Amino acid sequence: MYKIELGKSGLQVPTVAVGCMRISGMNEKEVSAFVNTALENGANFFDHADIYGGGKSEVVFGKAVSPSLRDKVLIQTKCGIRPGQFDFSYEHITASVDGSLKRLGTDYIDVLLLHRPDALMEPEEAARAFDDLKTAGKVRHFGVSNQNPYQMQLLQSCMSMPLCVNQLQFSITHAPMIQAGLNVNMYNDSAVNRDGGVLDFCRLHKITIQPWSPMQYGFFEGCFIDNDKFPALNATLEQIGEKYNVSKTTVAFAWILRHPAKMQPITGTTNLQRLKDCIKATDIRLTREEWYEIYRAAGNVLP
Repeated sequence: MYKIELGKSGLQVPTVAVGCMRISGMNEKEVSAFVNTALENGANFFDHADIYGGGKSEVVFGKAVSPSLRDKVLIQTKCGIRPGQFDFSYEHITASVDGSLKRLGTDYIDVLLLHRPDALMEPEEAARAFDDLKTAGKVRHFGVSNQNPYQMQLLQSCMSMPLCVNQLQFSITHAPMIQAGLNVNMYNDSAVNRDGGVLDFCRLHKITIQPWSPMQYGFFEGCFIDNDKFPALNATLEQIGEKYNVSKTTVAFAWILRHPAKMQPITGTTNLQRLKDCIKATDIRLTREEWYEIYRAAGNVLP
């Protein structure tokens, strides 16, 4: 698998990240097989959050990854979501990191993201937490999720290191970042700029976009692969998959990787074969014609 630099961090990462949100229901043996399958296929970047499985996802991962494997894996986790609120206070960020370190069984986290925006964020306070965590050796790099350009700029204005990641929902069937850019100055719904031009902003400032739910439509409404709601899309994915001798899942991931923004999509499966299919997308490069054909097959209309 080829690698990309994560933002401007200098950290080289595989272009596919392995999502760990759903591993909380797996036992240690299953998680070990999951981790080893990813590593055997060149995917050593694992995405967590303190709220996944109520913390259990981090626990089972920590038990499955032996100390001898720690220098072979890159661990990213997120913090900031509490029941009924968001919390980017100094106390919550630092306490959350300590909790994640304990659950993961490690003394450092490679990347920490703030999980969704906090309307009450004091950028100086969050930045101070980042500085102290980095100085203490607990976190090496920092980023955000689901934030627009001005929210990132506000936080960055107080930080001593660059934000390297913005984790955003993105898939063939959830592509407002693409639609707004294609429908500039048009009188239609797709022309509505819902995110402040976050795609181009991240490209300009070398912030890596990590698409979450890359196989989903709506907000966790389900997977579009083999879904009766998307017959044209599945037919197109199958046709192109036959050309490259890969699955529809692989083609859907390859569609994201074809974009020049050098995104790092996050897998959301615990099925080992589907995990391999996602990773295999790094081996193919769709043509421009195929990329637009897939985009249109999902019901997206070109102006």
